[in-house]
Amino acid sequence: MVAENCRRYNGVTVMTCYFKNSRMKELLRDIGVEATKENIKMIDEILHEMLSVDYPNCAATWKMLRKKLQIDDEGFKERLNDLVQIRL
Repeated sequence: MVAENCRRYNGVTVMTCYFKNSRMKELLRDIGVEATKENIKMIDEILHEMLSVDYPNCAATWKMLRKKLQIDDEGFKERLNDLVQIRL
């Protein structure tokens, strides 16, 4: 059974209501990462860690992500890319 705020993304159940959002797709495209069923959970966990949001609170994560991108778009993208590349 899938919890109400869980979503299936590329065949993987994750707590990510924001991964289908066009701004999220743009963020991943900007850092050169394609969200796949192999890496989507890892990307989600990295975002929660970076934003200091308890997993799996996707609403709070999306809210913080938008704030971080407004404040430091390039810096946040660079840090996210670094972490994703390390963990891939």
